[in-house]
Amino acid sequence: MKPIWIADDDQSIRFVLEKALQREQMPTRSFTNPREVLAALDEEGEGPQVLVSDIRMPGGSGLELLEKVKARHPGLPVIIMTAFSDLDSAVSAFQGGAFEYLPKPFDLPKAVELIRRAVEESQREEVAQETIDEAPEMLGQAPAMQDVFRAIGRLSQSNVTVLITGESGSGKELVARALHKHSPRANGPFVAINTAAIPKDLLESELFGHERGAFTGAQTMRRGRFEQADGGTLFLDEIGDMPFDLQTRLLRVLSDGHFYRVGGHSAVKANVRVIAATHQDLEQRVKEGVFREDLFHRLNVIRLRLPALRERREDVPMLTRHFLQQSARQLGVEPKRIADAALERLGRFGFPGNVRQLENICHWLTVMAPAQVIEPKDLPPEISQGPGEAVAVAAPSAAATGAPEPVALASPAAGMPSSGDWESGLQAEAMTLLLSGRLDVWDELTKRFERKLILTALDNTRGRRIEAAHKLGIGRNTITRKIQELGLEE
Repeated sequence: MKPIWIADDDQSIRFVLEKALQREQMPTRSFTNPREVLAALDEEGEGPQVLVSDIRMPGGSGLELLEKVKARHPGLPVIIMTAFSDLDSAVSAFQGGAFEYLPKPFDLPKAVELIRRAVEESQREEVAQETIDEAPEMLGQAPAMQDVFRAIGRLSQSNVTVLITGESGSGKELVARALHKHSPRANGPFVAINTAAIPKDLLESELFGHERGAFTGAQTMRRGRFEQADGGTLFLDEIGDMPFDLQTRLLRVLSDGHFYRVGGHSAVKANVRVIAATHQDLEQRVKEGVFREDLFHRLNVIRLRLPALRERREDVPMLTRHFLQQSARQLGVEPKRIADAALERLGRFGFPGNVRQLENICHWLTVMAPAQVIEPKDLPPEISQGPGEAVAVAAPSAAATGAPEPVALASPAAGMPSSGDWESGLQAEAMTLLLSGRLDVWDELTKRFERKLILTALDNTRGRRIEAAHKLGIGRNTITRKIQELGLEE
C-alpha cells in the first residue's frame, strides 16, 4: 500500500494523524506546505494512496494544491481540512474534486475512518481503471454478453446481413458498430438511420435520395443513406417500424443492390452491408400483416439477441464507472466515485431503459450528487424508491422518440411524494433531456406537466371540468383548450 500524505503547517495535527494512522498499519508521510508536496510528486512520479491537506498553509492554499494534484493524478482521493468551516470553502473543495471535507477540530476516530474509506475507494478505483484500460471496447463481462462477443468474432470476416434484437436502450447500435469495425468493410463508412424517428413522407428520400425537382423543396440532387454507405455498412435501427410500402423497396435493394432515387429514372448501384435492429417481435409483426415475411427472412440471416441489463447485472459496476468517467469528460468536471452500497442498490434496480438509462443516471449523478463519492442517498428517486416503486425518470425512450412520458411522481399506493422528491424527479428528467441534445425541452416538459396536472384534477373531480378548472385556478375556456391541445378528449 502506498503511504498517506499529510500536508499541514500545524505540527500537532501532523503528529496526531501520523500516530493514529500508524496504529492502523497505514504508512504516512508528512509535509508542511504545498510546495513540498508538488516537489515530491515531481521527484517520485507516483502519487500517494490518499492526500490529506489543510486548506490554509504558508506558501499556498490547499485548494490550489488540490487543483494541481488533480491535474496530475485525477483519481487520487484528496481530503481537505480546515479550521474555517464556511460554505464557500466546502463548495470550492467539492468543485475542485475533493473526496471529502473535514472541518477542524475533528474527532480523531472519525477522521481515521474517513481516511480508511478514501483508501478503500482509491484501491477499488485502481482495479476498476485497470479493467477499463485493458478492455476499452468491452460492452460487458456477463456470460450473456460473452455470447455476443463470440458471435461478433465469428462474423468478423463476413459480409452477411445481421438482425440485432433486444429491448430499447440495450446497446444495439454499439453492437452494429462493432460488427462494422471488425469486418472487411472497416475502412468504409458506417451510416446509421432510425427508421422510427423519421416521418414516413421523408423516409424514402432519406434512404434512397432524390433528384432535383422530385418534390416541393428538392432544390438539388441528394444522395440517400444507401449511397452514403457505399463500400461500408448501413445500420437500419427500429426496422420493425418501417412503413409497409417502403419495405418492398428495401427488399429489392437487398436482393440485387439496385435502387432508384425519388424522382429518378436511372438505377443506382450500392455495395452496402445491411445490419438491422429492432426491439419488436418481427415474427408477430409478420403474423399481424404489418411486416413483409419475405423481408423478414432476407434480414434474418444471422440473428444476434442482445440481453437486457437486468439479465447481466454483474456488468452494472463496470458500466457505471465507465459512464461516470465519460460524463465527467463531457461536462469538464472531476469524475465521481461510487460507493459499494450505492452500486449494490443500482444492481437491484430493474432498468426498464437498459444501458441507456444507466448512462443517463450517471449523467444525472455527475451533476447532482453533492460529494465526490456517490452514496445510496444520492441516487435519483427512481432508484431510491426501490424496484417495486420505480418510475422511469431517466428512461431514455422519450428522449429518443419524443413520445409522451409521465413526469416523475410516486405511485398512488406509495402515497403523495414530498416536495423534494417531486422536484428532484423533475430535475432529473430535465437533465436527461438536456443531455440528450434535444432543443424542445421546455415545450416537452411543459406538456407533460400540464397533462399530468389536468388529468389529476379531472380524476379528483370525477371528470367535472368546471370544478377541475376552479380547483386548478384557471378558467373554463383554458381547461377546455388545454384538453384539446393535449389530446385528452375521450
